[in-house]
Amino acid sequence: MAKKAELSVEDRLRALYDLQLIDSRVDEIRNIRGELPLEVRDLEDEVEGLNTRLEKLNGGLTLVDDDIKSKKNLIEEAKTLIKKYAEQQKNVRNNREFNSITKEVEFQELEIELAEKHIKEFKAQIEQKKEVISETKDRLKDRQAHLKHKKSELNAILAETEKEETALIKKSQEYQESIDQRLVNAYHRIRTNVKNGLAVVAIERGASGGSFFTIPPQVQVEIASRKKVITDEHSGRILVDAQLAEEQKEKMTKMFSKLS
Repeated sequence: MAKKAELSVEDRLRALYDLQLIDSRVDEIRNIRGELPLEVRDLEDEVEGLNTRLEKLNGGLTLVDDDIKSKKNLIEEAKTLIKKYAEQQKNVRNNREFNSITKEVEFQELEIELAEKHIKEFKAQIEQKKEVISETKDRLKDRQAHLKHKKSELNAILAETEKEETALIKKSQEYQESIDQRLVNAYHRIRTNVKNGLAVVAIERGASGGSFFTIPPQVQVEIASRKKVITDEHSGRILVDAQLAEEQKEKMTKMFSKLS
């Protein structure tokens, strides 16, 4: 391709329209992917979150199991003390000692009763946690299957289009380097601000492609002469004549078929 300094206005218009066709093809490829990359990322985050939740739930289950073991040990210790106090009661010498031991026995019995109550509550917590764990596992399994399916879809699309997209992006850069930087900047500015990213459009049936406002006959003549870069006063798009557009479309279609 010719250097920037050697490009005539017509060559610049052709290069700009070629650039538009290339970038529009990249847009088309990315539209095919649609929201899939975001969906995959969201599903990955959800799966990670569910795994973290399962870890915490299982950790909580272990803590409750430890609490139950602790209470059972307390009960065994209390029973041992009760037996010990029962033996001591057989050898008491007065009522004061007997009453004192009796109070100790009653205290240990209350400790056993309270521990058993806590064990019952802990077991109820375990059942609740197991139910939540089961639901979380089901949800995780469903999300993992959905993620696998979406990744498969995305990978299939990437396999079909990634090579072409990479080649097109490289071509886009090459075309931009061949055009005056001022025009490239204008192209990007217009492309950002208009619908469908169409910054360079052909005249169709006397109107600007994309805006459909009629172009005055004198302006159409100037556009067809390819002597200067003309923009649509309504949309700001750069305008080219229909013949030039058809010629470049035919050329770029051949290039696209080689890249795909």
